[in-house]
Amino acid sequence: MERIPPDCARINRKKSLGFTLIELLVVLAILTLLAGLVGPRVLNQLGGAKSKTASVQIADLDKALELFKLDVGRYPTTEEGLDALAKQPAGVVGWNGPYLKGGVPTDPWGHPYRYANPGPNGGLEILSLGADGAPGGEGENADIHNTP
Repeated sequence: MERIPPDCARINRKKSLGFTLIELLVVLAILTLLAGLVGPRVLNQLGGAKSKTASVQIADLDKALELFKLDVGRYPTTEEGLDALAKQPAGVVGWNGPYLKGGVPTDPWGHPYRYANPGPNGGLEILSLGADGAPGGEGENADIHNTP
């Protein structure tokens, strides 16, 4: 049986310690495919979360308006707006607020909520114009409001 010289054994061990360029390229290709498939789904979930947040905030504003009505006997006028939930409007008797902690929030895109009393359908309307801040739209740009 022939013995392998110690120098050759050391060289063979050094060659087998690293990755080949092909192995690295395969791993990078797999990571790129995963990022391409998973990335858009994660971003879509983030957008949906903002719409859900706006819906929850609108529901909270609606409840605060109900409390305002119980104390004052009416809803705030369009001119008084949602600020009537945080600061007592002039000449209003029975106000027992503030009805919102931290003041009136903006929607998740940084735009103020729109309030109308009476709204286009006769009742109260609380409206977020979505990501684009313009009426109408689809997806993230769709309007979110408290009326069906």
